[in-house]
Amino acid sequence: MPKINGNEIRPGNVLEHDGGLWAAVKVDHVKPGKGGAFAQVELKNLRDGHKLNERFRSADKVEQVRLEQKDQQFLFESDDMLTFMDSQTYEQIALPADLLGERRPFLQDGMTVTVEYYGDEALHVSLPQKVTCRIVETEPVVKGQTAANSFKPAVLDNGVRVMVPPFVGSDEDIIVNTETMEYSERA
Repeated sequence: MPKINGNEIRPGNVLEHDGGLWAAVKVDHVKPGKGGAFAQVELKNLRDGHKLNERFRSADKVEQVRLEQKDQQFLFESDDMLTFMDSQTYEQIALPADLLGERRPFLQDGMTVTVEYYGDEALHVSLPQKVTCRIVETEPVVKGQTAANSFKPAVLDNGVRVMVPPFVGSDEDIIVNTETMEYSERA
């Protein structure tokens, strides 16, 4: 694994630090009035999700880890385990549902996701950035309310609540951004 200097850490980098695998979430380069410059890095543990703030000086060396990314198709769920199939080898693998966290309701049958592996261990599942969902329940349009930039609550077919513009009604398909879990556009 390549070693990089502390000032070369960028958001999204995966590092081996203190015996664990960490993803750099936020990096701030600080040059105090007294002393040497350093990088203040917010790290997130890829195995258990807890966060850590760490300072790295430019002389500090850290191991950068390359994760293998594989496109896999979602097949089914049973007993809090999600079963995926590798697109190339047709090999099936069962992963815990909590790898998806709060984005779990957006996983749909047959959806192709990207799974990141460290060796044989699956660490992260990435959904497509935009997913089409159907609105099950929302308030009716009120005349004259469209003048202001207002949003109204809506419940999707997967049970997730999102805020939608007033012109969107029930039984309409919308596109939701899975990263921000917000309305993006009409489908």
